[in-house]
Amino acid sequence: MIVAFSITPLGVGEDVGEYVADAVRVVRESGLPNHTDAMFTSVEGEWDEVMDVVKRAVAAVEARAPRVSLVLKADVRPGVTDGLNSKVETLERHLAG
Repeated sequence: MIVAFSITPLGVGEDVGEYVADAVRVVRESGLPNHTDAMFTSVEGEWDEVMDVVKRAVAAVEARAPRVSLVLKADVRPGVTDGLNSKVETLERHLAG
């Protein structure tokens, strides 16, 4: 499964980069395949391990912020591996077509 999620600390002002970095650090240290862009962090793995990473990422931000917003989108597709790369490769192939 692939989960794309965004964590936003609330009540800490406009500069939230250091808080978001705490969440991304948790994801990167998980060892699961992941990708971060300007809006979301995507992580790939089995249901329980991915949700555990999301939960720990939220907890990392929650430890320093009075309120946390979480947006999450999941692609639950058993048997698919390396979806983070293969989905983009398929798209690029169609664009080049």
